[in-house]
Amino acid sequence: MDEVLIVTGGSRGIGAATALIAGRSGYAVCVNYLKNKTAAKQIVAEIKADGGRAILVGADISQEEEVMELFRTVDERLGKISALVNNAGILEKKMRIEDMDAARLNRVFLTNITGSFLCAREAVKRMSTKNGGNGGAIVNVSSAAARLGSAGEYVDYAASKGAIDTFTRGLAQEVAEEGIRVNAVRPGVIDTDIHASGGEPGRVERIKASIPLKRGGRPEEVARAIMWLLSSESSYTTGALLEVSGGR
Repeated sequence: MDEVLIVTGGSRGIGAATALIAGRSGYAVCVNYLKNKTAAKQIVAEIKADGGRAILVGADISQEEEVMELFRTVDERLGKISALVNNAGILEKKMRIEDMDAARLNRVFLTNITGSFLCAREAVKRMSTKNGGNGGAIVNVSSAAARLGSAGEYVDYAASKGAIDTFTRGLAQEVAEEGIRVNAVRPGVIDTDIHASGGEPGRVERIKASIPLKRGGRPEEVARAIMWLLSSESSYTTGALLEVSGGR
């Protein structure tokens, strides 16, 4: 039986790259999306064209009932989950703290933090050997921003990813004896359309000179790190924060 993977925010960028590589690696993949159904359908079609199994499921991971329905759908259509990539996240327009209102903060924290918690909760319910599961692996997508702070740009986003780092370490310890490994990747400046969401589509070009490798990363480079953390090749790794940031 295939291992079953849910990738949240799987229709674009790092999530899409992870779903495609996972599909080629033998996982049955659930591609979760929020708005871009067309892109999600394309990812699923590519996985199927390569002989893999995949479904798409729309869900807003900031909403508890939608998360629960996402996991129920996967139970019914693919089987018991063995891997989760908590990739979905949002970035708001570049802004200093004095211009941020509570509505913005709540949007960022609800999706980036609460959403990851809810998805991990549902995964642990199914994976934990304590609950009759077979174990599994969770990879949270954090950010180098958690370490750098994103001053003058997105301190709210950076703080949300700092929370994910702490969550990763804590959850890893909480479920280590239940057959579940929990790790995170910390991407740096990656060439995806999240920068356009922040109002600066050319951000990679602007920042690349400050990166030791002198370029932005590709989504596939992060996806391969995620796949290593999901795989048995990292069987003694849990609670780790893996930098994929070009040295920055």
